[in-house]
Amino acid sequence: MTKLLMPYITGGVRPDWTAYLTAFEDAGADMIEVGLPFSDPTVDGPTIQEASDTALARGATPAAVLADLAAIRVGIPLIASTYANIALRPGFAAALRAARISGLIVPDLPVDELAGLSVPGIEVSLLASPATPDDRLAEIGRRSQGFVYVISVMGTTGERDRLAPSAAALAARVRQATELPVLLGFGISTPEQAAEAAAVADGVIVGAAVMRRVLDGAGPAEAGAFVASLRAALSRPAGVG
Repeated sequence: MTKLLMPYITGGVRPDWTAYLTAFEDAGADMIEVGLPFSDPTVDGPTIQEASDTALARGATPAAVLADLAAIRVGIPLIASTYANIALRPGFAAALRAARISGLIVPDLPVDELAGLSVPGIEVSLLASPATPDDRLAEIGRRSQGFVYVISVMGTTGERDRLAPSAAALAARVRQATELPVLLGFGISTPEQAAEAAAVADGVIVGAAVMRRVLDGAGPAEAGAFVASLRAALSRPAGVG
């Protein structure tokens, strides 16, 4: 089975930010997570917070990011990520559809409050963490759409020097609760870690490691090369270095 790769970019982080989408697609990404800049990103660590602050300082807004997306064409699914007070605003679903967004991640919207989110035609992917009890995990598995986003470690997003030991056990639990793809994120920082994560999941989500490079000045080609290295690691047979 081909392992799925979803890199992340904060919308509006640079004037040419949409060029990264094409670079990621060309590098072998299967989907791209586009973060809508937000002033108080509660689950995001320092790197994504810095990227969001940078985008906001440039004048980026969720509406402007979605308008940028509406003006381009990308051949792979785009998954928006944002917070509940943006996602629950009137007109948000229409803006997503105009931007040809396929899916949505709202990390601070618990499954209990999912009924309050109305985004017809958009697949809402739910999150599972190591602290999620089995009964709640079963509900997340039933109600998630597109994929289940598995948080490998309790805490915020960010680069880490190794894959959390909790990742494999949690991925196995989630796989028992759903037939959807199980994507592992939070802390996957290198091609080696991506391959390790993909060995226990259906794919990986890589955010902070991508954005660290962008914030440090990597252009679309350089950031795309990093995504290509992740793709190559996921494509190698298990056990091949």
